[in-house]
Amino acid sequence: MHVSRIVRSFVAGVLLINSVPHGVSALQGRTFPSPFGKPPGQGHSSPESDAVWSAANASLGALALPRGVRTPAERAGFAIGSIGMGFYLASRFRRVHDLPQF
Repeated sequence: MHVSRIVRSFVAGVLLINSVPHGVSALQGRTFPSPFGKPPGQGHSSPESDAVWSAANASLGALALPRGVRTPAERAGFAIGSIGMGFYLASRFRRVHDLPQF
């Protein structure tokens, strides 16, 4: 078991899941919070910059993903990274958009 492959799988999951909301917002032509907004991470940025951010995350995630996630530990690393980032993003963007908590 190579710890570096598990960590790479985790990072790939984080980056790939982060590309989704930015890409969807860009494709819808909507502004969305990104590191390019003011203040960073809270302010909305243009759909074009969200498309760039999404593409960067997707590209880096694809590069980080070890070739052929083979072991259960690597699959778990990917799942934990993507699911963990998904929950973090849901919570973060709820606060940014001032949506009610259930």
